[in-house]
Amino acid sequence: MPTGSLNIVLHTHLPYCRLAGRWPHGEEWFHEAMLECYLPLIRAFRRLAGEIDGSLGITMNVTPILAEQMGDPLMRTHFREYLAHRIERAESDVERFRPEGGQLLATAEFHLGRYQAIHEFYETELRADVLGALAQLEASGHIEIATSAATHGYLPLLDNESAVRFQVQTGVHSHIRNFGRRPRSFWLPECAYEPGLERYLEEAGIKVFFVETHLVTGGHARGKALGGVHGPYPEMEHELSIEETAEVPATYGTTFKPYHVGQSAVSVLARNERSGMQVWSAAHGYPGDPAYREFHKKDSEGGLHYWRVTGPRVDLGDKDVYDPPAASNRAQEHAQHFCGVVKSELEAYRSGSGEAGIVMASYDTELYGHWWLEGVEWLEGVIRDAAADPEIELVTSGDYVTRAPVREAITLPEGSWGNGGDHRTWQNHETEWTWPELHQRQRRAEVLLRTDTDATRQLARELLLLQSSDWQFLMTTGQAHDYAIERFRSHMERFDKLANAIERSAPGLDALVSELLELDNPFPAIEPMLYRPIPGFVPLRP
Repeated sequence: MPTGSLNIVLHTHLPYCRLAGRWPHGEEWFHEAMLECYLPLIRAFRRLAGEIDGSLGITMNVTPILAEQMGDPLMRTHFREYLAHRIERAESDVERFRPEGGQLLATAEFHLGRYQAIHEFYETELRADVLGALAQLEASGHIEIATSAATHGYLPLLDNESAVRFQVQTGVHSHIRNFGRRPRSFWLPECAYEPGLERYLEEAGIKVFFVETHLVTGGHARGKALGGVHGPYPEMEHELSIEETAEVPATYGTTFKPYHVGQSAVSVLARNERSGMQVWSAAHGYPGDPAYREFHKKDSEGGLHYWRVTGPRVDLGDKDVYDPPAASNRAQEHAQHFCGVVKSELEAYRSGSGEAGIVMASYDTELYGHWWLEGVEWLEGVIRDAAADPEIELVTSGDYVTRAPVREAITLPEGSWGNGGDHRTWQNHETEWTWPELHQRQRRAEVLLRTDTDATRQLARELLLLQSSDWQFLMTTGQAHDYAIERFRSHMERFDKLANAIERSAPGLDALVSELLELDNPFPAIEPMLYRPIPGFVPLRP
């Protein structure tokens, strides 16, 4: 009898970047993630599926807008070009370092070997069908694929019942089309919750969603929301004090079990704080280990990474050369340590409550392989070690909440897993101008999206793309501030141009629709008439 269960939730998301630039912002995001995160993870899961009979404990949320890009033929073509270029770079580096030999040559050969292996895996084993590979892993019972809002819209700030419902329903329909089955689990974009969202999830057939720790336990936001984390979060490099974070009323809930939310039949699971910080924390998280590859230093000629972290306060110019076998050994040690942390958490909960609990550990997928090169190997080691431990049961989110009745209900407060635990990353002095613009177009959509035509379908796409939370995030963090503004304005202008043409029944309407569809083509089965309120639903913000 296991002490408890482990569920690892991977939030897999990138903005819509098809034909929206290459380097430094645009499609390169997708290509890097495919090469360094998604394909290595799928390969690891397939290896584990050959060893482990049953669940790997992985719930992998693939946002609908990312899944649409994974299946897009043009994106596949551009990824092949990108991968071929990376292989060429590594081959050139091998020849450049061959005369002097040593560790630089060994690391160049390491990079070349992993690029060639991914190329072979993608073309020969997967036949370039990433969505099909994920669907097979779910069909075999090894992983669960969760969904999210269509374009990762920040639902609490949309302030429009039709808009929230359309994001949820379009996301679920896209998921069914891409993966062949109805999702049970739902990742709220940015884990951003406000009371009432569960009603939209219940209507869509969702069984469970995820929130940050403090929304279930109450009190001040902590953990990831304090900042000081590894990964793509520059606005959170400075760690906040507890007093600087949002505080919500005490609910006296625990992250070790699911609850029904409000009066709904939808359950919620909250992120386990200790297991999360073992990975996220820049102070003591695994990715900061001296043996691991240093992400922030690249070779000036080939652009590849040849150095290791070396130490927390070591300048980039003083980094030591990367040693892949040493880093691999460290990843296995950290995997064993993490399983010990999980067991400790489950044992403490069982000792205090007398019942088995669950550790739900959630992370952004893009941390694994991209920001933390060894993260994929670490995760594979965690799953292998946990599967061999009789005290730990690996389980997916959907299985956990459906196999036995959820007994208790909880009322959740508003909040997110963003900086400070509230909405400040998406609503601040840098982004406040975007929300009235968005709300105005949402109101206009309620009038225009009452028929199902090529034009209204494209108008619905432009609205969904405009609603993406990524634009406000990038404006706030400064990662791609001007690019995010340009993207927000471009989708706004495309919406306006098309809306005006629809209202006037302009002669060039069909040509305009074709022009915009060439640029923005996700959700081929989109249903614009779903953009409407439902009688009897109380608005989220009266």
